[in-house]
Amino acid sequence: MIVKVSGLVKKLYPNRIWNGRPDGKRLYLSFDDGPIPDVTPWVLQQLEKYDAKATFFCIGENINKHPEVFKKVLSAGHRFGNHTYNHLNGWKTPFQQYIDNAQKAQREMDLHFKENEPPLFRPPYGKITNRQAKQLSKLGFKIVMWDVLSVDYGANVSAKVCLQNVLENAVPGSIIVFHDSLKAEKNLREVLPKVLDHFSNLGFKFERLEKSNF
Repeated sequence: MIVKVSGLVKKLYPNRIWNGRPDGKRLYLSFDDGPIPDVTPWVLQQLEKYDAKATFFCIGENINKHPEVFKKVLSAGHRFGNHTYNHLNGWKTPFQQYIDNAQKAQREMDLHFKENEPPLFRPPYGKITNRQAKQLSKLGFKIVMWDVLSVDYGANVSAKVCLQNVLENAVPGSIIVFHDSLKAEKNLREVLPKVLDHFSNLGFKFERLEKSNF
């Protein structure tokens, strides 16, 4: 698993967002696969302690099941993005089915909050075909990838390694991926507070992904 995305990969896909503004001490935390009542409210509590903002790439089906949790994300002032309705692997999903699924997720989100900025989209597993990405871009989505992957979901990844993945690879402007999911919960509960504390002590601010930050 690639923890730190190379400059070569970023150059191969220049139309995708890999990191935020590198000037100043800014980091961009992102959380995939929620919202769920078991984990997401705890994440919100940790972020609030450090006056940190983040971006939550939500699964449409989870929003439908847990609208009250999604509303907590919104009321706390965080940004949200689209992670398809059913967490689909773009490499294994027919073109139109994938596009329809993403649009279904966006409709679910729009029921709760309609943003003025272009909608954000992150492909589950980071797997999306060029054709799918091109079509979503035509529909107005900004494709957001990442700079640093915590691998908090890894069954064989310890909290110590997960923490090292972030502390050793994050630089100003990095988009860091965590997961507010049951699979990642064990590592996340140990690692996220340490990441927030470490970088806050170094003078970093945690910001949400917005047009002005790309």
